Amino acid sequence: MGMTLAHGLSQRGHKVTLFEAAPELGGLVSPWKMNDVEWDKFYHVILLSDSRTRNILKDIGLDDKIEWVETKTGFYMNGKLYSMSDTIEFLKFPTLNLIDKFRLGLTIIVASRIKDWKRLEKTPVTEWLRRWSGKRTFNKIWLPLLRAKLGESYQRTSAVFIWATIQRLYGARRSGLKKEMFGYVPGGYKKVIEMFKQKLLSEGVTVRTNYAAREIRTSSSGKPSIDFGNGAPQEFDEVIVTLPSGIAAKLCKELSETEIRKLNNVEYLGVICLAVLLDKPISPYYITNITDTRFPFTGVIEMSALVDKKYLGGKSLVYLPKYVTSDDPLFNQPDDEIRNYFLDNFKKMYPWLTDDNIKFAGVAKAKHVITVAKLNYSEILPGIKTSMPGVNIINTSHIKDGTLNVNETVRVAETKLEEILAQ
Repeated sequence: MGMTLAHGLSQRGHKVTLFEAAPELGGLVSPWKMNDVEWDKFYHVILLSDSRTRNILKDIGLDDKIEWVETKTGFYMNGKLYSMSDTIEFLKFPTLNLIDKFRLGLTIIVASRIKDWKRLEKTPVTEWLRRWSGKRTFNKIWLPLLRAKLGESYQRTSAVFIWATIQRLYGARRSGLKKEMFGYVPGGYKKVIEMFKQKLLSEGVTVRTNYAAREIRTSSSGKPSIDFGNGAPQEFDEVIVTLPSGIAAKLCKELSETEIRKLNNVEYLGVICLAVLLDKPISPYYITNITDTRFPFTGVIEMSALVDKKYLGGKSLVYLPKYVTSDDPLFNQPDDEIRNYFLDNFKKMYPWLTDDNIKFAGVAKAKHVITVAKLNYSEILPGIKTSMPGVNIINTSHIKDGTLNVNETVRVAETKLEEILAQ
């Protein structure tokens, strides 16, 4: 978010300083070391339809480096793995009869053709899916998937969520050869962030890492002033805060009570994700959806079904995510306990797995990842311009007609920047 904003501003001739609290840029696309393998801490993928991400990659000289792969999708149901990667497999899919399958397919087609997403904001996602797919298909397919991505927050989510999810995946097929083509940059997002940073520096952007803002106030000259706790506060003409809404509310000390209430009313889900390096693949599927609620993780993402193993030290890389509320007690559990809990269940799902097959298992956590798109979400969303002179707040809560991914983050940054500059 911040890098895209800095890029857009510098291209228009503005003098920009980018502050990052962490030692390196990247945020949720940051890499980490898994023994001798370095890859993304959380799982990410590029779709053919991700035009804004690809434009950024073009700007930094990486668009022609993307490797595209046709991926497969699996389902884990009743202790067995099933493929649902093409029409024939869909028609053969167990547990649903022909009427159920027809209604499931109809639901996807209807969602893919809806243009006016705002009218879906008034309808709960559960009500909309039951209406189109029927009760049986909802309970067997949609409900486990909603719980997997939203936890119990699915009960407060509007139908825009499923519309946006289907739109993105359908867009990937429309842009390609009617196949599920996903892409990645060799070197992962570490390579992207490195090249993006170099681009910003070449444009004259000043980059400051290990700078955690403590508060933002209005200076005696009427301009926004940031205190980093390491000397005199720094004054700027304009400040854009890209932190999660609740943290931004604490940081900006002179916001009105209404602004603070709106910012604190934005509900976030976090993620706890176990990354596992194995000496062999577990399946041919990039994503395996789990409809069995016994497992703590809510899906299996086999990154090495997409990424060539030569970039992963010859290993197979699997992510086991669980989406939870940002105040979930699981965030306070020691990593070792979470690791063992997830691995024990992972081995139940794939009984042939042994400890010898597991070469690395690391826990990554992030408390503010996805915002819950409640009913009438766009109407209760805080604005970007605040009552504090020169202070703007832009973050992923402003994704009101999409799902969280890199392309949507870039879209929000670019479109909201136009709003700021217009003012």
